[in-house]
Amino acid sequence: MQQLNRTNAATTTAYPEVVLQFGGGNFLRAFSDWIIDIYNEKKGTRLGILVATTTQRQGYQDWNEQDGLYHLMLKGISEGKTVDETRLIKSVSRVIAMEPEWEAFLQTAENPVTRYIISNTTEAGIRFNEADQLSADPPSEFPAKLTRWLYHRYQHFNGDPAAGCVFFPVELIDNNGAALKKCLLEYCVHWGLEPGFADWLHSANQYCNSLVDRIVPGIGREKLPAAWESFGFEDKAATQGEPYHLWAIEAPAAVQQELPLDDLGLNIIFTEDLAPYRLSKVRVLNGAHTAMVPVGLLAGLESVGEAIEDNTVGAFIKQAVFNEIIPTLDLPELDLNSYAEAILDRFRNPSIHHRLISISLNSVAKFRERVLPSLLAYAKTKKELPPALCLAFAALIQFYRGNFKGQEFPLNDQPWATEFFQEAWQKCDGSPETISLMVTKVLQWERAWNRSLLNIEGLQEEITAQLLRLNSEGMAAALRYVLAHNGERQND
Repeated sequence: MQQLNRTNAATTTAYPEVVLQFGGGNFLRAFSDWIIDIYNEKKGTRLGILVATTTQRQGYQDWNEQDGLYHLMLKGISEGKTVDETRLIKSVSRVIAMEPEWEAFLQTAENPVTRYIISNTTEAGIRFNEADQLSADPPSEFPAKLTRWLYHRYQHFNGDPAAGCVFFPVELIDNNGAALKKCLLEYCVHWGLEPGFADWLHSANQYCNSLVDRIVPGIGREKLPAAWESFGFEDKAATQGEPYHLWAIEAPAAVQQELPLDDLGLNIIFTEDLAPYRLSKVRVLNGAHTAMVPVGLLAGLESVGEAIEDNTVGAFIKQAVFNEIIPTLDLPELDLNSYAEAILDRFRNPSIHHRLISISLNSVAKFRERVLPSLLAYAKTKKELPPALCLAFAALIQFYRGNFKGQEFPLNDQPWATEFFQEAWQKCDGSPETISLMVTKVLQWERAWNRSLLNIEGLQEEITAQLLRLNSEGMAAALRYVLAHNGERQND
């Protein structure tokens, strides 16, 4: 089988390196690199991507030997229809490893056509570290490396405003563009760099907050031979993602006019306020995930796909989303029902086996941020408690016992969380009195919820009743109770 490269694939030569991308993992290959490839095709542009990685792993070396080419497979369900398509991505020009090639990396700052900078360095990647020094080759943190690169660019172009860049960080933190800018300016002060550089960072560059969403499972090693056969090439950088994608970008109008990514027919949105998109993702998508985990696991299910296809658990998820979460969101600019339907399609994707126990990581904090706000908002506005979200709360408490009806569950959370539940359950003998006392203790747990929940009318009694029902009759009975309270769906 032929090795994939630009000669064997009879494709174009590498494009000019207009984009500098920090990170070359599956997500960026299936997301921003794919988007830019489509942009080049539809707009007739030649935006090439230089991928900067921390180390020179074998996978990146293999990718370089392919001249930056790779295939992206999109598999899943969209609008009720099966999607199975493959695209050869031509937008990446090459990969450079910063640690062994630090000086060569710095010299790329002298490229006058480089304009856009994309990064995905994990949630912990955008941070300031005072241990990083200007003389380090290279510094340890991503913002420190980027500051060095920008300082080299500033010096090479004598502070020319035209040499400034537009930043699109996609790390999953709030206000990621503003956070990145803050780190760059902190390094300016920490390293004693001239005020003119800080002024240039502030005035000549644009920092866009963004929110991204796409599940990218990649291609399992055992499935690679079949994938290569379908490509007609041996491709060691190939990857796979779901059809759904979202890139919401908070940017000035000038950035949208300069790079109209929203003009491609893709789910890319330029906005003056990212907050509604972030809130809808956290409450609807992440909230549904977090609510289904303990319920699905206690029902004996293993994956998200099994949960959504199960008659009772699937109905529970729909009730939680459409009847209890969406009604608490005042976001008239978004079509939340269509968004939720797309989420259910994603949950059904047979190409992604998303294990519930994997999603259960740090469930206490996830419940606080993703589910509890919807529960409290529903109680406040409706003057009653949401039965599905209350069941999710009761199931969370039961799950943290570590076992249920003969099932054992590994608990993967912070020690303070698992130890709290371990102590609480040790003092509970299963009687109504001890379960009621335990629920009271859980609702008073300010470290977990950042407040006491005992003042929420009826909540202590409802969670206690749900737990008693779970322990005496099982999850099936608990689900029947919740579904009996299912009103008309909000979008019917």
